[in-house]
Amino acid sequence: MDTHEEQRHTEVTRRVVSVGFVSTTPPTPCGIATFTTALAAALARDGVRCSVVRVLDVPEPAPLTSPVPIVATLVASDPSTVASAVRALNRRDVAVIQHEYGLYGGADGESIVTVMRDVRVPIITILHTVLPHPTSHQRWVLNEVVRYSDQVVVMSNTARSTLGEVYEVGATPVSVIAHGAMVMPCAMAPRGARPLILTWGLIGPGKGIEWAIDAVATLRDLTPRPRYVVAGRTHPKVLATSGDVYRRSLEHRVRERHAGSMVEFDNTYRSLDSLEQLIASADVVILPYDSREQATSGVLVDALAAGRPVVATAFPHAVEMLSSGAGLIVDQGDAAGMAFALRRILTEPATAAAMRAEAFRLAPTLSWDAVAARYRSMIDSLVDREVAHVL
Repeated sequence: MDTHEEQRHTEVTRRVVSVGFVSTTPPTPCGIATFTTALAAALARDGVRCSVVRVLDVPEPAPLTSPVPIVATLVASDPSTVASAVRALNRRDVAVIQHEYGLYGGADGESIVTVMRDVRVPIITILHTVLPHPTSHQRWVLNEVVRYSDQVVVMSNTARSTLGEVYEVGATPVSVIAHGAMVMPCAMAPRGARPLILTWGLIGPGKGIEWAIDAVATLRDLTPRPRYVVAGRTHPKVLATSGDVYRRSLEHRVRERHAGSMVEFDNTYRSLDSLEQLIASADVVILPYDSREQATSGVLVDALAAGRPVVATAFPHAVEMLSSGAGLIVDQGDAAGMAFALRRILTEPATAAAMRAEAFRLAPTLSWDAVAARYRSMIDSLVDREVAHVL
């Protein structure tokens, strides 16, 4: 049998497996919902049957459509929904839990532990946050989540190190699989009259946009003056608890810095095509986040996959991803450092070109198909183990 015949034979005989995600899903505007949708779509292209147990804060008045078939709901405010969620997962070959403390009910999202205790199929848990300084209860919750998992996935080497040093991993295998990119490599869009600095994503306190505004305001001596676009709606949970206070504070800061001609707010939730066009037009992407503990950033991955130079604060994922030269790292809250980094990229064409080249070099490993291939291998291994155990 030649190589092509072996490949066709493998494709024909490869088993069809089913995966049940536990996650938010669109139309909920949430990074984890976007992550799950993209991963499920890539796995489906590889023949995996995907469905989701949809996580909600409160019951919906009517069922909504979703890109991934919904087989049950897990409502944070309704413990009675746990049983139906467990039944749905136990009808799949593998369960995939998206873990974030604020996603589930109970203190620090502890209700997900109740679900996991009764799941009888192999569990892959994807950790979106690994806190280096958790409270005792946060540590207990994550220890329990890891204990009931057959495989844990983190998205950076820093997160894996923190997990091993701070939590009780035991014998549970831990793998690093990068966050996938929604946006693929794109040529620079035709430049406008002014350079474009871009931040996008759901907005709320901790995003550090105030420091980026301060930085951009000091670049008014450049000719032409750059534009700073902040694209994205206020995070729905922030909007529900404190309204649009943060956005209004940013608008006030712009007025105080006399930067109204340099800063624009685009309060929309863009389609993927529209987002790709916006990113392609950016000269530099800035991630001015305040957190020193952020284990992963989908915005960072999308910016790199699109070949854009990045300025980011020193959160772990950025330090790791930009270490090879695709961007510049600055301290949290350091507006002067951000201004210096932005000025370098906007005024040194060779520096910007080298960063774009390095980002393009990294891009192929960040595609969702490449990421899903690693998850598919993990899923197959767990299913094989279960079959061998039964036999």
